Amino acid sequence: MENKTILITGAGSGFGEGTAIGLAQSGYQVIAGVQISPQVTSLRNKAKELGLEGNLRVEKLDILDHFDVEYALTWDIDILFSNAGKGEAGPVFEIPIELVRSNFETNVFAPLDLAQKFIAKWINEKRGGKVVFTSSMGGLFTPPGFGIYVATKHALEAIAEAMLDELKKYNIKIQTINPGAYLTGYNETMSDNAFRWLDDSKNFTKRDEMKATFASLLDKPEGRLDPKEMIDAMIKIVPSDTGKFRNVVPKFVEDMIKEHQIKAWDVEI
Repeated sequence: MENKTILITGAGSGFGEGTAIGLAQSGYQVIAGVQISPQVTSLRNKAKELGLEGNLRVEKLDILDHFDVEYALTWDIDILFSNAGKGEAGPVFEIPIELVRSNFETNVFAPLDLAQKFIAKWINEKRGGKVVFTSSMGGLFTPPGFGIYVATKHALEAIAEAMLDELKKYNIKIQTINPGAYLTGYNETMSDNAFRWLDDSKNFTKRDEMKATFASLLDKPEGRLDPKEMIDAMIKIVPSDTGKFRNVVPKFVEDMIKEHQIKAWDVEI
């Protein structure tokens, strides 16, 4: 199993970086794709310090850069861990539409394009493979203030579920990983993004109101979980040959989402 080569996108920080290091420490061959050049240098230095230069290769891979993508397709990999993404927050009825398009480009269109290209490569080479998408707890329900971001993850869930069935005959496996609200800085940065454009003199939603909404979700223990738990789970899930299609972590979030989905049938306007 340790002979597998795993490409991770969005490996310059957070879950991606932690999982890249953890998989390399477990003996896998890892290609860590990072968005910008400074992240290349930083992660290469970490790999050197940890003695992982032999099996943690760091490359610039901005999934929106077609030159980066075409270069990545020359790499021989067994698993694509599609982890790169970004988040736009704020009220759905007011968020600038160009930010919506941009969020879908990064979280849906670019990951789909990259996955399609590697899948075609595997099929042409008559070999199996695996794609794991980082979705979100928000791929399965919609909290206030994060509607656009989670809409991209809802779309990713549908794409992955369709692929799961379509690709069985090619021995290509598909999984999603659905993290809860772990404190990597990602959710906090996403929340900050809304205040680039929210203007009390123009928008119906006031900045203080939006801050209170974000605080109600993130300023509590279940909104600030230790990311090590999620990284440890990713290290087990990504290289595995078997397992669940959908992987919500931690368990209390899975239970909360199931309860929410049942109650959704009784929601009234």
